Amino acid sequence: MLDGIQKVHLIGAGGIGMSAVAKFLLAKEKDVSGSDVAVSDIVKDLEKRGVNMHSGHAPENIADGTNLVIFSSAVPEDNLERTHARELGIPEMSYFAFLGALSKEYSTIVVTGTNGKSTTTALLGLILQEAGYDPMVIVGSLVPGFKEGNLRLGGGRFFVVEGCEHNANMLHLEPEMIVLTNIEEDHLDFYRDLDHIRETFQLFVEKLKGKGLTILNADDAESQKIVADRSVRFGTDAKANYRGSDRKTAQGVQSFELHSSMEEEKVFGVVDMKVPGAFNMMNALAATAAAMELGVPFDVCKKVLESFTGTWRRFERVGVWHGADIISDYGHHPTAIRGTIEAAREFFPGRRIVLCFEPHQHSRTKELIDQFIDVLPLADHIIVSEIYDVAGRQESKEDVSSKMLVDAIKENDPGKDVQYAEDLDKAETKLRALIKANDVVLVMGAGDVDEIARNLAG
Repeated sequence: MLDGIQKVHLIGAGGIGMSAVAKFLLAKEKDVSGSDVAVSDIVKDLEKRGVNMHSGHAPENIADGTNLVIFSSAVPEDNLERTHARELGIPEMSYFAFLGALSKEYSTIVVTGTNGKSTTTALLGLILQEAGYDPMVIVGSLVPGFKEGNLRLGGGRFFVVEGCEHNANMLHLEPEMIVLTNIEEDHLDFYRDLDHIRETFQLFVEKLKGKGLTILNADDAESQKIVADRSVRFGTDAKANYRGSDRKTAQGVQSFELHSSMEEEKVFGVVDMKVPGAFNMMNALAATAAAMELGVPFDVCKKVLESFTGTWRRFERVGVWHGADIISDYGHHPTAIRGTIEAAREFFPGRRIVLCFEPHQHSRTKELIDQFIDVLPLADHIIVSEIYDVAGRQESKEDVSSKMLVDAIKENDPGKDVQYAEDLDKAETKLRALIKANDVVLVMGAGDVDEIARNLAG
């Protein structure tokens, strides 16, 4: 797909997915330039690797002789660089269109769903790596064990990739296997409702007709409505082909027993994991089901699962501040928040849970506001920063604010310690005043709130 292409410019190169593409292109010995509005650690890393990075967007950022422009989904059509590329007749592709073209050259395994995509992608990639399958992997996080972090350059036939469901982006991909983690309400700035979300995943599964396998969540009611030509199921439900049972948590380790009913009922053994939460057991079951269906022995899966310490911003223990454990987590959907708080209580029993949360996107906050009001008080103390404004998404901001969440929680429980912060600086100030020794501090959100965790841990 890159024949005849030597110079590639990436707009929004600092995104976690786009930066993986930049590293991939460098490995293919292409001349790579890029631009982004923020100077982040990811941008600095790309510069060190040899990407000619530009701060901000301007027509002159596109060098003479550029053959292809790839743009992040956050970059609008009227972006100055996209407009200039069209004027020059340079072909342009979205990030997901590029991944879609790449997926045609491999036996592609797409991990998609509402929650758990990054961890499941990482686990499956690590398992296939350990099994000697030498896969290529692109994941929306940084994975210990992958030299490039969010990218593994492989020489095998498999390509494991995270398929984002926003704007139905996963439909660009050409899968031979789909791992569908779960289906919930989210991205309601694009989807009409839960039915529309499920119907779109159904369209994606139908791309496999006659040629591939779907891995489905047996515990998830919406996933069970998906019709697939060939499927296996994972979960704790009795109908699961790969079933986890007898989950226990003790001394910072969770364990479960893996059963299989593919041919006959079989107990493979106990898996001990260093990462917490029932949701991580489900991620492990999804990855294991996919890997074992590809012929990987259970012992290889067990070895990887037991050595896995997590990924960047997924229950990431970044350090200690004044005797409190600081954990950064990307979770921004109510279900993910609930799972993370419950995981913290399991791994740190009897300790105070302090949550600093930055809602991500105004439309999500508005559409799921009742769920947020229900789940945030599961923490002992809560600070809610103002909503993160997602670049490239046109939405109304006037009728929803984080203050609405705080006021509603106070109304439901006047004694609850919940505070509103107008911005991240104020949130960090409030958090520093609140933290006590032995606290477990969850810094959660998909936006810039991670900076608070790094500041405390640094």
